[in-house]
Amino acid sequence: MKVDTVIVGAGTAGLSALREVKRYTDDFLIVNAGHWGTTCAAAGCMPSKALIEAGNAFHRRHVFEGFGLRGAEALRADIPAVLTRVRALRDGFVKGPAAVPEKLGERALQGRARLAGPGAVEVDGRRIEARAIILAPGSRPIVPDPWHAFGDRILTSDTLFEQADLPRRVAVVGLGAIGIELAQALARLGLEVAGFDAAETLAGIDDPAILSAFRPLVEAEFPVHLGAEARLEDAGEAIRITAGKTVFETDAVLAAIGRRPDLDGLGLETLGIPLDDNGLPRIDPETLRIGNTNVFLAGDANAHRAILHEAADEGHIAGRLAAPDAPAAGFCRRTPLAITFCSPQVARVGPPRSTLPEGTVTGEVDFARQGRARIAATNAGLLRLYADPADARLLGAEMCAPAAEHMAHLLVLAVEQRLTVPQILAMPFYHPVLEEGLRSALRDLARRLPDAGGSDLSACGNIGHDALD
Repeated sequence: MKVDTVIVGAGTAGLSALREVKRYTDDFLIVNAGHWGTTCAAAGCMPSKALIEAGNAFHRRHVFEGFGLRGAEALRADIPAVLTRVRALRDGFVKGPAAVPEKLGERALQGRARLAGPGAVEVDGRRIEARAIILAPGSRPIVPDPWHAFGDRILTSDTLFEQADLPRRVAVVGLGAIGIELAQALARLGLEVAGFDAAETLAGIDDPAILSAFRPLVEAEFPVHLGAEARLEDAGEAIRITAGKTVFETDAVLAAIGRRPDLDGLGLETLGIPLDDNGLPRIDPETLRIGNTNVFLAGDANAHRAILHEAADEGHIAGRLAAPDAPAAGFCRRTPLAITFCSPQVARVGPPRSTLPEGTVTGEVDFARQGRARIAATNAGLLRLYADPADARLLGAEMCAPAAEHMAHLLVLAVEQRLTVPQILAMPFYHPVLEEGLRSALRDLARRLPDAGGSDLSACGNIGHDALD
């Protein structure tokens, strides 16, 4: 069988590529192993946020007394009902992607694809030759081999939301973005949670000052053990976890160590392109092309930026460059943006602080006394901004702050547009809003930079009163 283009994988990257491929040909196949609901909709971004929102809503009872609201002690979390709602929302989110094979008919194949050189794939023994091949098989949770002996007491983000109920004690191993989000959500729903990570950081935070501000806020809700590998052993009805001098017995372990590209059996070695120790070929992120072949590797599978909006971009890039009349050059990538939906939220805009040039200037704001945050009883966290001293251009930011998801979007727009600090300070800021904290950080940054001009209002400073700034 011959077709013009084959797409392997129907996740975010694959569906984005499909949209572009359909612009230039109807002679295509999309091949998918497993469900068609995408990781984000079925087991990632969306159901996790539904669980987080439930945890946050229940956790707010702790501030009710301060608002003059009584009776919070009567509230309880019905975990089976919480999980039922999560699944109901999840099932709605997956309907669109899951309907793809029905809509495409014979152009959608269920099965596991394997490359048979740079111009063909095999699906369950059936050979399909193609002018272009887009690989977007996605990723899967990492579970160390010895842990499989614990059976269904080991949970992952793929299996957590399928549980009808959850045990009283849960250990979360791996406190990157996924681990910290789920650990805090479970703790806020009343479970006994302990978090472990062999690294000395949380939520992928790079800036030591942000980590120092964030860690005690998390540890006020559940114990965190960093810097030692977690070792599991069977303790009868419990699992005993040892990490350094810490010992914790738990009913279940949520493995949040990360995700690995789902490349097993994909046949990348048949392309004749060198592979690294992880079985990955070197690719240009602006083209996603593997070597000089007409094979492209997009989405989580290339381990470049495993985030939904990046996967969508990569599907678009691969789909456009797979066309017969594709542009010769690659595509510019967006300014990096990462958000962790814990509380306070953690976000990074642009490159990590540790990779910025020596001499980069930093400004910051502590949200402890920010007016709007105090009114909402969310007044905790730190935001730090980074700028180039030569031209006052904003380079990036990192923060743990209330509503960080919104401030991060304002900042990434500024970085993408190469705005200077005075230019951003010339923009309007309403009162009273959390974004005034962002303005305070910009003002702090401006004081540390050489005069870079700006509009007449760039130099409008703090009034000096919490209620007015």
